[in-house]
Amino acid sequence: MFRRIGHVLLIVALLGATGGHWVVLQSFAWANMLADHARTECLADAVSNTFDGKHPCPLCKQIAAERNSEKKADWQAGTSRLEFSHETIAVNLVAPSDFSLLARQNERAPMLSRTPPVPPPRSLQG
Repeated sequence: MFRRIGHVLLIVALLGATGGHWVVLQSFAWANMLADHARTECLADAVSNTFDGKHPCPLCKQIAAERNSEKKADWQAGTSRLEFSHETIAVNLVAPSDFSLLARQNERAPMLSRTPPVPPPRSLQG
């Protein structure tokens, strides 16, 4: 139960972070517009008038205004000037007093000295 609630909350958070809430609201507005137009017009005209962009409902106008204001606010927040300060950092590298190379161990050597545990299958022998 808690896992499902967590998944639902995660989906809602992702929709909000990526702007998916506007898609959900716009879909709701289109569904309402289509239902309203279908009451008075044939289905083909209702679909055409809903999605042509020339006959927006008040909710569509509000969604468009809010999306544009959100984009402008994001753009203005991203254009702030970054200031960097220059600081000199002293780096001292000290060589070790004693240095010796370690012998490289061959990790495959123990595996190569063992014989196979079982004989090969007869189908592969030829």
